Amino acid sequence: MMIRTEGPDDAAAIDAVTRAAFTDHPHSDQTEHLIVERLRRSGALSVSLVAEEDGKILGHIAFSPVEIGDGISNWYGLGPVSVAPDRQGEGIGGALVRAGLERLSELGAGGCVVMGEPGYYGRFGFGHHHDLVLADCAPQYFMGLALSGPMACGIVRYNSAFYG
Repeated sequence: MMIRTEGPDDAAAIDAVTRAAFTDHPHSDQTEHLIVERLRRSGALSVSLVAEEDGKILGHIAFSPVEIGDGISNWYGLGPVSVAPDRQGEGIGGALVRAGLERLSELGAGGCVVMGEPGYYGRFGFGHHHDLVLADCAPQYFMGLALSGPMACGIVRYNSAFYG
């Protein structure tokens, strides 16, 4: 398996793997594929990586800029991350997260936020910070990771693509 930057012909395969990954997911409203498309269309898909094996896309991860109340810049939101259902549990998602965070570091990003399971994202260094808040999200499920410089604080707003 290799991880690479999304190419111009990958959109349909990314859409398919994202739809499949979130089918019947208990915390999904089934719009994750639309979020990726809207990020791409608006030019806000800052980092978009795919996991590929034998020419087939097995997973995808997206990172887009976020706004933070303290005015700190160059922070990104992780998500959505998708892995084909028949390949989940093999470490593909983790490989995508690690590669994405490495790419953000190479770009000089200040940090990254994610809404998700603390046990999963904690493995990559994400943690809950009381001063970093996402409206309408239970605090324990919203985490940040400083990549360079200080930890951000304030209310976080994801790109409008997340809000339809």
